[in-house]
Amino acid sequence: MAQVRHDGTGIERPTSLAPLVARLRSLGTGGGRVLVGLAGAPGVGKSTLARALVAAMVPEPAAVIPMDGFHLAAEVIAGTELAGRRGAIDTFDAHGFVHLLTRLRRRDEDVVLAPRYSREIEDPIASAIAVPRGVGHLVVEGNYLLADAPVWRSARAQLDEVWFLDLAPDVRVSRLVDRHVEFGKSPEQARSWTHGSDGANARLVDSGRASADLVVDVGDLVL
Repeated sequence: MAQVRHDGTGIERPTSLAPLVARLRSLGTGGGRVLVGLAGAPGVGKSTLARALVAAMVPEPAAVIPMDGFHLAAEVIAGTELAGRRGAIDTFDAHGFVHLLTRLRRRDEDVVLAPRYSREIEDPIASAIAVPRGVGHLVVEGNYLLADAPVWRSARAQLDEVWFLDLAPDVRVSRLVDRHVEFGKSPEQARSWTHGSDGANARLVDSGRASADLVVDVGDLVL
């Protein structure tokens, strides 16, 4: 069975992990550190694919860098209108994210520590991911890697490629509702958040699709 299908748009849409891993490896032939971004709407499967890519790179050292580690802390936005739309583009420390990517790109420190987001406590955890100098491939995943705004373009400039993850809207929305319920929202709250704040975020994310280096149809992807 073909591992890549073509839909007439000139964009390859891989149907298995193998061509994605091969593409990731090929970007490192120059000997420098490789940073590849995975962009996509909430619930599309960015974290799942990022982990699968890193696992498939073994024995070569690789790591996942989640943009979600740069969520503004709950105590920072408590009592503001930002709390009611957490996850929107202006509820992230975008400049801090760019600074981290710049340090990772330079690769001149023995270890760089990156934050991650904990869904259990619904807050970021500082210095939770250690990236030693020897890690040559980084998979950076987040909603707004293709956003057309100055600070996000600066983030994009640190990445070798950005892949846009696509998924049928009904499947993605169903997954997202289930995730919100799993982490404490009632079904009604989960549906309201998914179609409200998350829906607006998804539309913004989708506007960057045309500038991606690759579109990955996650619905077709067999991990």
